[in-house]
Amino acid sequence: MLNGCSTIGYYSQAVSGHLSLMMSAEPVDDILSDTSTPVDLRGKLTVAQQAREFAGQRLALPVGEAFSDYVDLDRPWVVVNLVAVPEFSLEPHRWCYPVLGCQAYRGYYSLADARAEESQFRNKGFDTFIGGVTAYSTLGWFDDPLHTGFTRLAEDRMVALMFHELAHRVVYIADDTAFNESFATAVELEGLRLWLSDQGKPGQFEEALDRLARRNQTLSLVEDFSARLDVLYAQQDVLPDQQLRNRKAAIYQELALAYQELSAEWSEPGPFGPVPVSLNNANLALFRQYNQHVPAFRQMLRNAGYDFADFYKAVKTLSEQPEPQRTEHLAALSERFEEHL
Repeated sequence: MLNGCSTIGYYSQAVSGHLSLMMSAEPVDDILSDTSTPVDLRGKLTVAQQAREFAGQRLALPVGEAFSDYVDLDRPWVVVNLVAVPEFSLEPHRWCYPVLGCQAYRGYYSLADARAEESQFRNKGFDTFIGGVTAYSTLGWFDDPLHTGFTRLAEDRMVALMFHELAHRVVYIADDTAFNESFATAVELEGLRLWLSDQGKPGQFEEALDRLARRNQTLSLVEDFSARLDVLYAQQDVLPDQQLRNRKAAIYQELALAYQELSAEWSEPGPFGPVPVSLNNANLALFRQYNQHVPAFRQMLRNAGYDFADFYKAVKTLSEQPEPQRTEHLAALSERFEEHL
């Protein structure tokens, strides 16, 4: 019954939070026609409307009425996500939802609510992480609005985020965050490349590729240290807990130093933010899920001759395969992509 009450409370805040967001929305056209609209906001919303049209026509994305309204938020994020992972594991706790299936995170419109649930996991010894989310997709169930989370971004990043969230309307697999997010990131990247070329700014795509390179370098580092942690955590039945904790702390200290050395070569902060960083199982579990299959989907788009409609058909066909075959196929595609760089 306690779990049932907790679940009811969670869905209550989720529904009320999203409804509040939708009810606060104003049509973008009305804001653009209002002479009192600040110049910066007018410029961002104008670009956003151009990007909507481009997404539907050039990227074959199911735009519908998404991003035709705007919400002025009083915070830089729209929701915060909680991730919780056992002390000696890299497998995150999963929350299960109707339609969406099970996911390795739980979103809250209130930071206080997220922290309240986080404290329950911490009391059980879990590693946790709470991160602000700039945007989310309702997978086409609602007409998602633009909001200040988008318009506070640089123009190219705002457009890329729009493409990313619209991609979630194309295909979504319950219980496979890595598939869903990697696919959307591939659409974001290739869509941004075409958008910037169309805008006469192809050079800016190099900045996006630099960000991807930093993410890939970080992922390689994370995978190396995750392998070491997996070996350590496999010894739970052999080593006492305090010895496991000491070795775990030492590995994470090495990871933080390695990340600091890696990021010293970069012109801006990397995926984990500016150094020094403090990382745990929750940080690593979340980061790995969001990045691992991007090269595979970029290779699929290359195979489709950059015809987005054909690409989506191939992705939907792949999504219908059982998870082991799906993952094996994506791994092979990633290798092909890396070979042709």
